[in-house]
Amino acid sequence: MFLFISIHPLFAQDRAVSNTVIGNGIGIGSALAIAICWTRTNSVLTSILAGFFGWLYVIYFLIVREREN
Repeated sequence: MFLFISIHPLFAQDRAVSNTVIGNGIGIGSALAIAICWTRTNSVLTSILAGFFGWLYVIYFLIVREREN
């Protein structure tokens, strides 16, 4: 009985605790879009807009960019 009482807290799970996968802040798609847009335009406004659209802007860049030789 003493062994059960001493081991039980080690394996107990608190049901009130939940894991958060996505927290506050910007995602990697938004950061990538901001970096790509800043290198192309050097404009804060367009970089903010690109960050808002995130992965959509990254995909747009991959389709529209000029191919290097």
